[in-house]
Amino acid sequence: MTSHAAAFADPLSRVRKSAEVIRRAARQLAVSTEGIERAAQSLSIQTLSRLASPTAFDTELHYCDKGPLTAQYLLVVDALNFCFWPEPQLNYEHLAAGVKVALREDAQSLSADRLAEIDGHGVQTLFGWPSPVPLQAKRAALLREIGTVLRQKYGGHAANLVRQADGSASALVRLMLDSFPGFRDTAVYRGQEVAFYKRAQIYVGDLWGAFQGTGLGRFDDIAQLTMFADYRVPAVLREMEILHYSPALATKVDGQVVLEEGGEEELEIRGCTIAAVEMLRQCLEDKHGKTGQQLPHTVQLDWWLWEIGEEAQQRHRPHHRTLTQFY
Repeated sequence: MTSHAAAFADPLSRVRKSAEVIRRAARQLAVSTEGIERAAQSLSIQTLSRLASPTAFDTELHYCDKGPLTAQYLLVVDALNFCFWPEPQLNYEHLAAGVKVALREDAQSLSADRLAEIDGHGVQTLFGWPSPVPLQAKRAALLREIGTVLRQKYGGHAANLVRQADGSASALVRLMLDSFPGFRDTAVYRGQEVAFYKRAQIYVGDLWGAFQGTGLGRFDDIAQLTMFADYRVPAVLREMEILHYSPALATKVDGQVVLEEGGEEELEIRGCTIAAVEMLRQCLEDKHGKTGQQLPHTVQLDWWLWEIGEEAQQRHRPHHRTLTQFY
């Protein structure tokens, strides 16, 4: 085990602890227990059962042959899954669909050899976008890192990376953090290092959803994933009156002022979002756990909240904006 691997020994617990540290110390926003209770109360047994189904993953939008190419496809998508907002018409659907088209047109388009040599124009081609995408050079560098590491350590195939985790979500996140520096989503909050690991975790969640919890998507500890701290879900939680922004922060977010990456405001939004979804999941457990009702995992609550945000983005107040490679 390398020194990096030792540092990432329990990555999912580290994310939870980081979120709780931030929630307790936050000055720019607060998590409302009353809002969480209302949200939990609004979820009917029928809705909970629907959310708890792995079929909630969108296999129409994503490439999904339930084989090794799916693992390769999802790793590329999740490496590029960040910071769409500077291009107003660009969103996640363009990325997922664009890479799917590229793979169907050329089965070698996502090979480790191709990824290791990709440039900015190649990234734009994967998106299928008519102009350069935000942070295009950074996206190309991340894909080159993936291609190089897959060749060096995993025989060129993401499926070998996944198999090495042996059915453990925590182990796969740990392997990704150890292998790919571009997935090390950490920051310093008031002198203490905190971790979010958004894109590493979402890769595990996407595999689990695409394979419906079997084969390369079997993770016995899938319940240990946290939500994926991005910019869409906190906007939804704000509308649900679960997150309460300070007047100063609300003015910045509503005015679409770009928040500093790693600044106190940005970190508090991300940390409190994770903590809030953890609290919502626990509230559902407290209400329904003794009834034997199958409850959604945190990853499924994240999917639900994200879909609400996507459908209502024109009605909701603006999400916060930060230029970052992590979400």
